[in-house]
Amino acid sequence: MSKILHITNGDSFTSILQKLRLEGEIITWREMLCEGKTVTDVGSETFWKVRYDYLSKAYKVTKRKFVDFTLKEYRDLCNHKKQQEIILWFEYDLFCQINMIAVLSWLKKHRKDVKVSLVSSGKEDDTDKLYGLSELSEEKLLELYKNRLVLSQDDIEYADYIWQLYCSDNPLRLETFTKFNASQLKYLPNAIEAHIQRFPTVKNGLNYLENKALDVAAAHKFESKEKLVGHMLRDQGYYGLGDLQFFKMLYDMKPLFRTFNPVNLSKLGKRVLDKSENFYSQIKDDTMYLGGTQKYGFLYHEESARLLKL
Repeated sequence: MSKILHITNGDSFTSILQKLRLEGEIITWREMLCEGKTVTDVGSETFWKVRYDYLSKAYKVTKRKFVDFTLKEYRDLCNHKKQQEIILWFEYDLFCQINMIAVLSWLKKHRKDVKVSLVSSGKEDDTDKLYGLSELSEEKLLELYKNRLVLSQDDIEYADYIWQLYCSDNPLRLETFTKFNASQLKYLPNAIEAHIQRFPTVKNGLNYLENKALDVAAAHKFESKEKLVGHMLRDQGYYGLGDLQFFKMLYDMKPLFRTFNPVNLSKLGKRVLDKSENFYSQIKDDTMYLGGTQKYGFLYHEESARLLKL
């Protein structure tokens, strides 16, 4: 068995990593823990039950697909017990960062004595662009690999602590973390700040991304819903969401659109956009969770950048 195990952020990058022919075996972490309810004990029976319940309801994921796509890969991870180093490949965004801290929480419990390293991407040049791993050249990936960050026990403990907070039913303590990061995980504060802005705003009941969707829809006159989603995918900052998540978001906001082909706001959508009407009571769903917290149990106050408990 190889001395090195790589854990990647998804199948797309796994195929790229295989071409680099680095030493070690590869496990793909196939989850999107930034969406839906989570519990702290990563890999437990309860953890997987909660995740399957969410994915089957939100995305019609079948039990067979969940077992074949996610659980089998996790069981493969469990069987790798003798590696001397585990290397994580995760990007700057919320999608990756939440998966990363969940994996680190699992490693803290199940692989206490192994060396853990991190290869991450984000700000790679003098521009404002944030780069995903799959966007980088082979040469740049090898450079990042060579200079990979060895995580201290304190880093791993800290990641586990943030994971516990993320899974709690009260996100208020996470706000402090965005101001004071005590680890080498440099992209985590921005990701958590993006997470906090996923709670509905005081003014109109929509969160940051939902408001942005209305804003760009009104400004650009897209020919189709697909064009709107394409725009959102390219300009989402620290979120890192995929098209499935944006299509689901638009479905939940359906009353705010008159048509999707072309994209036109309804009269209600225009009033919600200009903050003259609040959509909270209509979009509120007590089954929707962000980590361990009910999405509609807190409001985000934009002026103070703080969360308020309802």
